[in-house]
Amino acid sequence: MTATATALLTFAEFEQLPDPTNGDRLELHHGEVISVPPPKLGHTLIQGNLTDNLVPRFRAAGRVLTEVGFRTPGGRNYRIADVAFVTKARLAASSDDGYLEGAPELVVEVLSPSNSASEMLDREQLCLENGTLEFWVVDPKRRQVRVSKQEGRPRSYKAGDEIPLMFGGSLAVDSIFEA
Repeated sequence: MTATATALLTFAEFEQLPDPTNGDRLELHHGEVISVPPPKLGHTLIQGNLTDNLVPRFRAAGRVLTEVGFRTPGGRNYRIADVAFVTKARLAASSDDGYLEGAPELVVEVLSPSNSASEMLDREQLCLENGTLEFWVVDPKRRQVRVSKQEGRPRSYKAGDEIPLMFGGSLAVDSIFEA
C-alpha cells in the first residue's frame, strides 16, 4: 500500500478555493485544508451566552466577535474562533475586507464532539504563539472552562466558579451554560 501525499497549500492558494456548498466552512491547518461543519444549536447558544456576557465587560477596550477568521504569519494557517475579543487598536489597523492578522487577544473555543485533544492543543499553541493573551476551552458536557495564558499553567473553572477577566471583573461559569 502506498501513501498518497497531499500538497500543502499557502494561504494565498487557500483563499482561491471555492466556498463549500454544504454549509461547511474551511480552515487551513499547517497548510492542510480542513472542512468544519456548522455549529449545532447548543454550541451556538453557548456562543450567544458568552457574547452577551463579554460585550458589556469588554466594550471600552474593543469588540467581542463570533466566528472571526484570522491568519497567522507564515502563510499556512487560517482559523475561525468561536468567540473572540480584539482590541480597538488591532481593529483600526485591520482592513474590513481582509482577515485579522495574528490571533485575537482572547480566543474561546466551544468543544464539539468532533474535536480531538490534540487538535485543541494545537489550536491553543498556535493562538498563544500568535498574539492570544488568553485561550479558553468551554466543555459543554463537563460544564467547565479551561483557561490558558501565555504565562503560567492552565486553570479549570467549574459550576459556581468565577473566571477572572483580563480587564477586571469576572464571569460566572454558570452564565455560560444558561438555557
